[in-house]
Amino acid sequence: MIVTIRPMRLDAYSRRDNKDSSAQVETIITNPLIRASLLLSVVTTVRNEAKNIAALLDSLVTQEPPVEVLVIDAHSEDATRDVVREYEKKFDFVHLYIRGGTRGTGRNFGIKKARGDAIAFIDGDAIANPFWIKELRAGIRDHSIVAGRTIQIGYRPFEELERVELIVRGTDVTYPSSNLAYRKGVFDEVGGFDEWFVTAEDIDLNIRAVSAGHTIGYRANAIVYHRTRDSIFDFLRQALWNGAGRKQLTMKHGVLWGHYRPFQMLRQKTNFWSVLRLTSALLGYVGYKFFGKPLPR
Repeated sequence: MIVTIRPMRLDAYSRRDNKDSSAQVETIITNPLIRASLLLSVVTTVRNEAKNIAALLDSLVTQEPPVEVLVIDAHSEDATRDVVREYEKKFDFVHLYIRGGTRGTGRNFGIKKARGDAIAFIDGDAIANPFWIKELRAGIRDHSIVAGRTIQIGYRPFEELERVELIVRGTDVTYPSSNLAYRKGVFDEVGGFDEWFVTAEDIDLNIRAVSAGHTIGYRANAIVYHRTRDSIFDFLRQALWNGAGRKQLTMKHGVLWGHYRPFQMLRQKTNFWSVLRLTSALLGYVGYKFFGKPLPR
């Protein structure tokens, strides 16, 4: 069988059609490359995380590139820095810095050092899902801020405790910085983390960003596994400081009780540990009122 191939007629219509087809092909080919080309910097602030930091870094070095990892160590007294230096030798996108102060201080230092178009934050005792960066990168295309899903792992009763939401302009601003990404330009607009906060510096940043008109996108598949506290003492201490942080929020932003969802809080599962956490948080709240550092002027 003979097949005759006729040459295409290069009139104005066919040339235009061919040009459009080429544009479509080019778009199809290059769009995935554009999506993957956004450099995302990961900042983690650590202190005495020698037993956890390797698991975190193992989960970060296998993420979708391009990515850089900045570990900001607050003068650890264990082998944390030694572990990170081993990863620095193997991976040219892992960097260790030493900076003391609050978590806000360390994160602001990391923001200044970051080269990425967007910056993601994760804690030193967490583990990132293999698709964490890929999901955050996809979300940051549509939102200036992206929060992922954090799954608590550890002591079962601590895992089941729910976050107390705080609603500002219809948005929950309590998404923690253990799984949060910001476009770098947002920091230029609203400033970085407030280094005065002992905790809740991430909520303060979210409040300022949302108040400035930014939205927080939620990506359920941007998963981080976060270890719960491994002792009752650490659990209570965390709750105490969280309460102190909530008091700092009211000192800076005014009365926030109207931004809570009381009925949602009542629907949350109540047990011995949730009551104990609330009691410790209230102690921290009241304690900071009388003994905490005043709001800087």
